[in-house]
Amino acid sequence: MSDLENFELYDTQFAAPYAEQLQALANLDLQRLFVPGHGAQSKHLERLFGKRVLEMDFPMIMTEFSLTNPHLPLGNSPDTMQRALKLAAQAWGAKQAWFLTNGASSANQISLLALGTLGKKLIVQRSAHSSTIDGMMLANIEPHFLAPSVDARLNLAQGISVAQVRQALEESPDAYAVFLVSPSYSGAVADVEEIAKVVHAAGKPLIIDESWGSHFGFHDELPVNAIRLGADLVISSTHKLAGSLTQSAMLLLGDGPFAEEIGQAIDRVSRTVTSTSSSALLMASLDETRRFLATRASREFDRGIESAKRVREEIAKRGRFTETYDRLMSYDDVFAVDPMKVTIDARSGGIGGFEMYERLAYEHRVVPELATDGSIVFVLGAAIDMDVDRFIDALHALPESPGSAVEAKLLEPGPRIMSLREAFFAPSEIVSAKDAIGRVSSDSLAAYPPGVPNLTPGEQITEEIVEYLQATAATSVGYVRGAVDPKSEMFRVVK
Repeated sequence: MSDLENFELYDTQFAAPYAEQLQALANLDLQRLFVPGHGAQSKHLERLFGKRVLEMDFPMIMTEFSLTNPHLPLGNSPDTMQRALKLAAQAWGAKQAWFLTNGASSANQISLLALGTLGKKLIVQRSAHSSTIDGMMLANIEPHFLAPSVDARLNLAQGISVAQVRQALEESPDAYAVFLVSPSYSGAVADVEEIAKVVHAAGKPLIIDESWGSHFGFHDELPVNAIRLGADLVISSTHKLAGSLTQSAMLLLGDGPFAEEIGQAIDRVSRTVTSTSSSALLMASLDETRRFLATRASREFDRGIESAKRVREEIAKRGRFTETYDRLMSYDDVFAVDPMKVTIDARSGGIGGFEMYERLAYEHRVVPELATDGSIVFVLGAAIDMDVDRFIDALHALPESPGSAVEAKLLEPGPRIMSLREAFFAPSEIVSAKDAIGRVSSDSLAAYPPGVPNLTPGEQITEEIVEYLQATAATSVGYVRGAVDPKSEMFRVVK
């Protein structure tokens, strides 16, 4: 039977064409006179990673060559990467998929550069990832920002409501698309289906940064993924809760009226900015993770979901701490909450979130995903077999220590004086915080937590923003992403 006749055998969700091809290639007795220079013989790397990782570390040109050369006895059919991408698209309900090896940050930047070839204005969530701001700057896109709700007690940003989207579309009829984030870092899910209807009724595409929801749709108790709810383009950080190797991600294209123009734009941009030396290991991990999600995740997720339920039950039973599911669901912009995220109100237990994180990590070796001054977020991946008793015992062994608090709030941004791109590329200088007030920011600055950009390039710096950034930087764990110095005492401004 020929390779082409074998196509149907491999064209199922139980196959991982690219991952299997890479394994077969690694098993060949090759004299490796090509890059990478370790040649699968580096003893220092072998001590660190093991022999098999080196054997499977092939350059893209070699994997592509092996897939199409009929003289190499690999046993798989041609176009293996294309079949892997086709299976990924099918698994998430997409028209097309792209594998990326520089994380969802590159997915955001590729998306924005592609959108920039189709329109120059975008309705975008203010709490989008910093790579979204960077992408708009590179593409010279004018943002119409939508402010998410922020829970001041938890120091967490949530999402955008249907009403906000409808109003923004009325205010910016010339915007090409709407770009939102769902779920949030804490697992708050927007009403993507209803938002998609509103956006499409206005004749525009909807792009969703679903970085924290790459596992959605693969279990009955998980929210439906954004592509199946009508999104036209989705950023999927597959390495997060879906569990592929760190820095691997996908872009997923919806099968709607905008598919052709957006798909062609993504193809064009991705060829421009994607490395010609993409990691075969990362791409294979995407292929293998897709197979896992499509064929086994429903059973495996049972464990994680049950563990999360037990955690919530034990927290409620002991009475000291409060888990935040009900609190999050009270917001108008929250349609559902990811059950694989457990967020705890730290202050309900008489301890600050930053100290809670440090004590859990350093004293009990129980390491959370995120801490704010008021909350702490835990992530349960699909393959995790959680020791619930250990977690609960560590949690309730913490002493009461409220600590200091910086109230999270959405500050009114200063007026936009220049475009993102003009300000970023304009000549700049570094000045003191006092002298920066009233000047135009060259940088994108976001206080973590909660991570909502307080300044973007081209906006005027206000005294209130400077004070807030400095207060955040002064806390034990908080910091300002993009700051030129750790204490935010200096700012980069347009000359």
